[in-house]
Amino acid sequence: MRVLLSAYGGRGSVEPMVGLALALRELGGEVRVCAPPDEEFVERFAGVGVEMVPAGAPVRPLVTTVTPGSAAGLAQRAAELMDAQFDTVASAAEGCDALVVTGPLPVAACGRSVAEKLGIRYVHASHQPVSLPSPYRRPPARRGMPLSVEPSDNTALWEEDARIANAMFGESVNSRRAAIGLPPVDDIRDFAFSARPWLATDPVLSPWQPTGLGVVQTGAWNLTDERPLPAELVAFLDAGPAPVYVGFGSMPISAPQAFAKTAIEAVRAGGRRVVVSRGWAQLALIDDQDDCIAVGEVNQQALFRRTAAVVHHGSAGTTTTATRAGVPQVVVPQGADQPYWAGRVADLGTGVAHDDPTPTVESLSAALGTALGPETGARAVAVAGTIRTDGAAVAARLLLGAVGR
Repeated sequence: MRVLLSAYGGRGSVEPMVGLALALRELGGEVRVCAPPDEEFVERFAGVGVEMVPAGAPVRPLVTTVTPGSAAGLAQRAAELMDAQFDTVASAAEGCDALVVTGPLPVAACGRSVAEKLGIRYVHASHQPVSLPSPYRRPPARRGMPLSVEPSDNTALWEEDARIANAMFGESVNSRRAAIGLPPVDDIRDFAFSARPWLATDPVLSPWQPTGLGVVQTGAWNLTDERPLPAELVAFLDAGPAPVYVGFGSMPISAPQAFAKTAIEAVRAGGRRVVVSRGWAQLALIDDQDDCIAVGEVNQQALFRRTAAVVHHGSAGTTTTATRAGVPQVVVPQGADQPYWAGRVADLGTGVAHDDPTPTVESLSAALGTALGPETGARAVAVAGTIRTDGAAVAARLLLGAVGR
């Protein structure tokens, strides 16, 4: 049985596909992956022996150069992504039995179109619940097409979101569908999600409240990371008390050095050492004192277990990893689904949600004070024991079983 996994986005979109790919392979499935051609993604799949087909433009230059919230160049980027689905992804899907897609709406809509044309099973996978229609929350804003303040009814706002999605991508998707002999689609968003989208999040960390949408929650597709930590980092960890980790992953920051300075000073104010993750924002140390170390790509699962707290942006992947590690968190969301994850951390009592995306030394110090308190630490340990670790295996069994039927 052959499966193609297609992901477009940053590390949070691509890394879960590594976990699913290996789970499928363990059950006897043949797997290949379409992912952005960024060097780190190419190396990641090569490192686990999974065939990767580069699709679309590199993500990192886009993420680090586009102004947050700006719609400048969006139409061209969307067109290129859609063309990649009908070209590269369609070619890679030849001979496959199923196509699993995660990524922006135009990617998913075109991915489902490819599956329809080839007559194979399609699964839309989301690694956060925020974009899935639900009467329990407002839809997120789309670049350049904000939702109206009124009506305040969530159902009406999701209906407006569907109209916005059609206005932004309907004509482009349908023109490409027509070119390969497929009929037009009236509702681009719901077509892309399908009637049974998969939600690859942990049910404790991210509970889904049932709606009319047949969401299948599998658990997060995390892969157990067995890579050793770099010797220099191990020596730093061994040389003193547990440090505070500060990192924003693949999230850009408008003033990275100002943020690094604020974060380091706030951690030092509490008498703690600091591990700074450079990430795509290229955070850096502010001096040469021996209480700080900067790291690149490392095994976060192993590192977080040796920290006193984790300060991060609130991506699905980092939040899940920190929660599984049983370490208190301070989440400083910058946008997208990150406020949701910050809220979940606060609701569970495993950390603090910092409302302002640009903290001060005083505000971050206060948040760390709460996170490093005994109650938060005990709660973080308790919740860690409830987080599932078999999400990828569950998804692999569901997929192979569905295709077999």
